[in-house]
Formats: sequence, structure tokens, C-alpha cells
Amino acid sequence: MNVVTDGRLNDIVGSAYYVAPEVLHRSYSLEADIWSIGVITYILLCGSRPFWARTESGIFRSVLRSDPNFDDLPWPSVTPEAKDFVKRLLNKDYRKRMTAVQALTHPWLRDDSRPVPLDILVYKLVKAYLHATPFKRAALKALSKALTEDELVYLRAQFRLLEPSRDGSVSLENFKMALARNATEAMGESRVPDILNTMGTLAYRKMYFEEFCAAAISTHQLEAVEGWEQIASTAFEHFEQEGNRVISIEELARELNVGPSAYSFLKDWIRVSDGKLSLLGYTKFLHGVTLRSSNTRHH
Repeated sequence: MNVVTDGRLNDIVGSAYYVAPEVLHRSYSLEADIWSIGVITYILLCGSRPFWARTESGIFRSVLRSDPNFDDLPWPSVTPEAKDFVKRLLNKDYRKRMTAVQALTHPWLRDDSRPVPLDILVYKLVKAYLHATPFKRAALKALSKALTEDELVYLRAQFRLLEPSRDGSVSLENFKMALARNATEAMGESRVPDILNTMGTLAYRKMYFEEFCAAAISTHQLEAVEGWEQIASTAFEHFEQEGNRVISIEELARELNVGPSAYSFLKDWIRVSDGKLSLLGYTKFLHGVTLRSSNTRHH
């Protein structure tokens, strides 16, 4: 599969057993390869396919509608780390899958003697953070304070690759140098360097590790973690103390870039008692809203 980092492909290619749900919906990118690795890992661990039927169309239906079986033998004897690894690759929502770099820092594969590659997802997330509103940045900062040690291992490795200055900060120059030192051929052929052009505000300020964690965090991926409810609850406690404030439905809609048609469900996110986001509202706000329909079933 020939995929550029920022492009979406729309041809249905590859073996039916390994095809990702979004490929069948004809809109996919690098994450489809991660799904295929998940299928292969599942087979290696238990000896059977996660999605199976007698016909190709039946396999496609299974990929779109069925969940892999983690209950039958030998799964009860498989380590929790191995099971978690496969589950975080075989998520039908491509945004919730680990990247290849994150997979290498997962507890099941982690090897402290092996260098961790630069993850371009970090650049995309930091770019989005820099363009986010102060309210969204406050929500992400609260979330970063609830991160598990496993997530922090990955973030520390990525921060080290940026080679922070003596005071422990990074700026735009660090992102440029790290990309120059760690760029692969695929990155050069894609539009990855263009991301740097939209990170211009970092040229005039410093970013320390604590803020980097908030900027380089993926809410969608965290939602796939086993303890997401606890992470979200802890994060909301931090948000209540430092970032939560009175917000109108109209302002919340502007924050989410949606129109008046969204008001009916946004009102459920705001507490009647004080006009601030509830825990439900906070987690929904972090996830974001898309009003375009999607056939992919998101977990």
C-alpha cells in the first residue's frame, strides 16, 4: 500500500483477511497498515483469524460489524499486555489505533535499549494545539495531568528526540532540527515538512515538557485505553480546579466549530447548577464533534 502521510486513498486493495474497515469505506491512510499488523499479531498469538467467513464479502461484513474474540482458548492464558497491544491495533476507529512508534513503546514490545523513532503524529498534534483556543488548551492541560506512566514513556522519548535546551524547553527550531535528523524517505516524499510552516508561533516562545504533554496527547487514542474512565475523571478534577468556567451553548458551539443545529445536544454538556462543563461535557468536548455521517462503527 502506497500511502502519503497526509493523503487519503480510496482503492480497495490487499487481502480480505487483513483489510481495515476504513479501506472498505474507501477513505484510508497509514492507520490501515497498523490494522493489518493487528490482524497478523492476533493470528500469531492464537492461531486463528479475528475476522472470518466462507466468502470474501462475508469477511468484509465481519470486518465492519464483528469484534475479535478474546475469550476462547488460548486467550485466557495470554498476557494482559499482549491482549491490550492487539486490541489497540484492531480498533475500528482508525483515530484510536496506536501509531507504529507508539506500538514500539507499548509495554509488550518495549525495549529500553532500542532507539525510539520520531513520531510525526506528535507534529500534527502540536500543530493542532498551537491553533486551539485557550479553553481547549486548558482542557488538554488537565488531561495531560492524568496520563498513565505508559503514555509518559512514549512522550518522554519523543521530547528527548527534540533535544531540549538546558532549561528543558523546546521551540520551533527544535522541531525543525529533529525532523532534519530523523526524516525518512517517506516523510520527504509527503507533505510532512509543510506542517512546520503552520507551527510558526513556536518561533517566539518556549514549550516545556508539561505543556508538550498537553500538546502531543491524542484524546482519541486515550479513549481506547483500558482505564480511560478513570483517566477522564482524574483529568476533570484538574479541569475543575484550573480551567472550567461558565460557558454558553453558543460559545461552546463556536469552540467546536458547529452551528445552531448542534445546540440541542450541547445543552446536556453544561451543568444547570453553575453553567460550566460537566464530566460528560468535558469528555465530549475533548473528543470533538463531527456532523458528517460516518459508516465506521466507533468504539
